[in-house]
Amino acid sequence: MRLTVYTDYSLRLLMYLALKEDRLATVSEIAASYNISKNHLMKVAYELGVAGFIETVRGRRGGVRLAMPLETIRLSDVVRAAEPDMALVTCFEPIEAPCAIRRCCVLREALERAYTAFTEVLEDYTLADLVRPRNRLRSMLAIAPPSKIMADVSHVR
Repeated sequence: MRLTVYTDYSLRLLMYLALKEDRLATVSEIAASYNISKNHLMKVAYELGVAGFIETVRGRRGGVRLAMPLETIRLSDVVRAAEPDMALVTCFEPIEAPCAIRRCCVLREALERAYTAFTEVLEDYTLADLVRPRNRLRSMLAIAPPSKIMADVSHVR
């Protein structure tokens, strides 16, 4: 099974926002941190907003941030939202192509069980789990911790 780049970008965007801890981030900033396409990431951000995972703040100092606590965002929900067609083979929904052996096909049963196991594992993980190595991830993505930003802001005054 292979997830699309779209799902990969969805998870990366959410991880980035989790590391920002309720501070706004721009799509350009996120794209630059991961060295990925800004245009593609804008589409991902839009769909994550429609799905209710993130919210957008418009204006000069606008950006995106998580719309819910990271502990409540299950990987299974993100993957389902980003991968609406999880048909592993053509006899699965929504395709349901005709198959000469469908009534006794063991392959279909095996793949259904595999898909169920896959989604059950994803149910056990939240966005909070993905960002557990918080300091290392922040360092790798050049995201300043909130306390550093507050110190920098108060120093400027």
